[in-house]
Amino acid sequence: MKSLLPIVFATIAAVGNAMFALGQKKSVDAENGLLFVSLSALVAVLIALFFAPLVGVLDIGNTVKENWKALLLSGFGLFFTYLGFNLLYSRYGVTQYVLYAVISIISTTIIVGVFWLKEPVNVYHKAAIALAIMAVVLFSIGQSKA
Repeated sequence: MKSLLPIVFATIAAVGNAMFALGQKKSVDAENGLLFVSLSALVAVLIALFFAPLVGVLDIGNTVKENWKALLLSGFGLFFTYLGFNLLYSRYGVTQYVLYAVISIISTTIIVGVFWLKEPVNVYHKAAIALAIMAVVLFSIGQSKA
């Protein structure tokens, strides 16, 4: 069960990402993509606040006091994620997701996980990262042939 939970959690995130991508692509007619992103983020905030008591104590003041730097960092990160997704999906389509996925693997897994947080990686992780990079190369070649 221990190895199954990460797959379940990743699946939840993947389904959410697919819903987000579809919403972003459907927002192509929105007059202001950044306003659309803001309002969709507001919906996410409201839903998260509704469910927050199910996973722990709802102490907003203490959470802000003890984590304000991480909150700012995460907030800016979400903004750039939403902005990048909106620009990518509304202008190029959701098939471009593979670029985001692999660049995210590099930036998150390698830079944040391995170099910054010193999380362990083994030969299988390294092989997966190499294959992910190859996927971007192959995708780029395929895009130039289309």
